Amino acid sequence: MNRADYLSLDGVGLAGLIRRRDVSADEVLNAAREVIASANPQINAIVELFAEPADFVVDEAAPFHGVPFLLKDIGGALKGVSTTGASRYLAHLPPPDVDDELTARFKAAGLRILGKTNLPELGFNVTTEPDMFGPSRNPWNLAHSTGGSSGGSAAAVAAGIVPLAHATDGAGSIRIPAAACGLVGLKPSRGALPQGPAHADIYAGLVSEGVVSRSVRDSAAALDIMYGADVGAPYAAPMAPSGGFLQALDRPAPPLRIGINHQHLSDVTLSPEALQALELTASLLTDLGHHVAPIALPIREDDLHVPRKVYLAQVCAQAAADAAELKALLGRGPRTGEMEMINLAAAEAGRHLTVADYVASIRLGQNFARQMALLWDDVDVLLTPALAGPPPKLGAFSTDHDDVTEHVARMLRFSPFTATYNVTGEPAIVVPIMQSMDGLPVGIQLAAPLGGDATLLQLAHDMEVAWPFARSPMMAQS
Repeated sequence: MNRADYLSLDGVGLAGLIRRRDVSADEVLNAAREVIASANPQINAIVELFAEPADFVVDEAAPFHGVPFLLKDIGGALKGVSTTGASRYLAHLPPPDVDDELTARFKAAGLRILGKTNLPELGFNVTTEPDMFGPSRNPWNLAHSTGGSSGGSAAAVAAGIVPLAHATDGAGSIRIPAAACGLVGLKPSRGALPQGPAHADIYAGLVSEGVVSRSVRDSAAALDIMYGADVGAPYAAPMAPSGGFLQALDRPAPPLRIGINHQHLSDVTLSPEALQALELTASLLTDLGHHVAPIALPIREDDLHVPRKVYLAQVCAQAAADAAELKALLGRGPRTGEMEMINLAAAEAGRHLTVADYVASIRLGQNFARQMALLWDDVDVLLTPALAGPPPKLGAFSTDHDDVTEHVARMLRFSPFTATYNVTGEPAIVVPIMQSMDGLPVGIQLAAPLGGDATLLQLAHDMEVAWPFARSPMMAQS
């Protein structure tokens, strides 16, 4: 298999070639390694490349039989391989002795895990520039951010290293880098995917795992293999569609009521490109037979602060709890230089958070979710910008300070529409729609009621067919 053929196919397509014996899994692996050798020195997406792929289930019927894959270096634990979270302090932890359930499902689907991808330290940023590993660079323009926190995975997919890669999302960390790198990024419904056995309830339900991909069908096929709560999970998975998510793409989305909204806080500035992307998408969806019209959110203007407040409380409270647990495991706290200032500050702020404060933040989020759910009485899907604008240049989101409140505010000023659905638990997908004047990707976000993942995938697939997604210059030049 030559490089051009490898880059032209998504994961489902590669698995089909291997299954038909048009190519071997090793030929596909060699093509992936060729792209890694040329692309990764430029983009710094992979922070640990294995000498050999992790063990996987060899089953020709598996949906991703023989397809190269990467794990984000947080979540998705892999037996015998350390997870650093891009933190020099966490790097001292012993490797896990079992796979996470999600990792086991990746292996069972035939995915060949080649290594680990970059992220901001502990995932706490909207750009991927950790002190430990250095910045990941955007394949559309190497001077620009990949987004975060799944920026290494997004850069690898956008550069053509792998067709899809593992990602996680606590306030938009799947969707932000998907938008920044011109990819598809679905945050599934709360409870849809396993998080055990290493975790119980990350950020009180804010965090979901998933993938970033170049095609909607890869995202749908990945959801099929990931879907379903694991034993003892705190949330039940919503009902999956009969026949699965990939099969649902065989039929177009039915005519839908699609609301458009870009309400935001006064400290947010939307770029002309973000608004242009909305107009372009509304026109496309109308041409596809949907009723598209502006709609107001069923909340008070002040409630737009809620996602920031809830996320801030969860980050700080869990940073404090994690710090205590890590100190007990390692027998010491972080030494100078082992953790970035913003993460040390988050743990300190969490130690000063009272139990009453924490419970109040949970209630605030739950009340917000109840109010937001009234939206679905009037529309089936909500269309918003993905981000406030195209990806910024590297260096725009410093972590060498201790103002956690301002750090969160700056993050969510850049991504004012994503954290809403971490709080509500509802599914949301980002797809690319256009490029800025500087040639950078600009995406939109579609959200749906809890359990509406199939509807979002159908709608995104219809858009992809009608308006094929562009590839990064790094891929297009190959």
